[in-house]
Amino acid sequence: MNANAVEQRVFNFSAGPATIPLSVLQQVQEELLCYPGAGASVMEISHRSKIFTEIAADAELTLRNLMAVPDDYAILFLQGGSALQFSMVPANLLKGTGKSASYLVTGSWSKKAIAEAKKEGEVTLGFDGSDGNFCDLPTAGSQLVSEEAAYLYYCSNETIQGVQFQSEPNCPDSVPLVCDASSDFLSRPLPIDQYGILYACAQKNAGPAGVTVVVIRKDLLERADDSLPGYLNYRNHASADSMWNTPPTFAVYMLGKIAHWLQDEIGGLKAIESLNCSKASLLYETIDSSDSFYRGHAQNDCRSKMNVTFNLPSDQLQAKFISEAASQGLDSLKGHRSVGGIRASIYNAMPLEGVTTLASFMTDFANANR
Repeated sequence: MNANAVEQRVFNFSAGPATIPLSVLQQVQEELLCYPGAGASVMEISHRSKIFTEIAADAELTLRNLMAVPDDYAILFLQGGSALQFSMVPANLLKGTGKSASYLVTGSWSKKAIAEAKKEGEVTLGFDGSDGNFCDLPTAGSQLVSEEAAYLYYCSNETIQGVQFQSEPNCPDSVPLVCDASSDFLSRPLPIDQYGILYACAQKNAGPAGVTVVVIRKDLLERADDSLPGYLNYRNHASADSMWNTPPTFAVYMLGKIAHWLQDEIGGLKAIESLNCSKASLLYETIDSSDSFYRGHAQNDCRSKMNVTFNLPSDQLQAKFISEAASQGLDSLKGHRSVGGIRASIYNAMPLEGVTTLASFMTDFANANR
């Protein structure tokens, strides 16, 4: 990679598509024109070719090992992002069952998900954080769902509001737990055997936009009615090894690179969790020590380690903060319009240097603008 190009790279705090590890980008650059043994770019070869099927199989195996996914779970590579999963989950697990599904509405993404689920069947609210503008989460151990429910759905990390579940919500063994893990996927170890379905779009922690990973317990594949449109049926994708249609080949290739980066360079999910905790703690300590110049959106026990959201004393100072930060190479810090303020997304690939630079800037900015 051109040294000048590397020097021009900013610290990218975008909520997604988000920053990608530099070493991965460098390896992809080397292989982009001609993938080893292919005689062509990975973007040009058939998804049915031996080379690509090996790429896809390696990506799945590396993910399975990295996440400790049991053998009775399938890993699918799909398209459509979380928005499609908002519909696929209830279409496969709720439609025609005569049961209700319970949703924990903790932010913008779970709010969108429940709206789609209502089109497929009866839905109940296990928790609704809208009154507090989604700054908190259900109390640990709360009864959130009936034992007869079709499933319990939650979003583990809400990117817009910056709230994150630190552990799985209380869910009976008889009820499949469904999780949208899009924005904290691969950021920490998870007990996969506690989930019925865990899914994530890639563009936060697992590469560019284009592929969605679905980890699904195999017995749930039999729940869908055959009348479903073909692409919406998980069973079709599982039986075809994610080749029911042409998969997003480049995004799958990139996903495999990210999985290897986590496994081989970082040392696994426990190691990246430790790094993520250090990064988040540094920013939250800066917020908490600012004498209320910075005010966090999320309640302390619900704070996200992926998306740090906070406000300044005025809109004018917020605009000044964003402008001056950008001039120092701290990019994409503007908060979502529904929350305002600042949002620093510090996913896996955000280096510690980027976070320490931001924390130092925050301290200097507060001291100069009180």
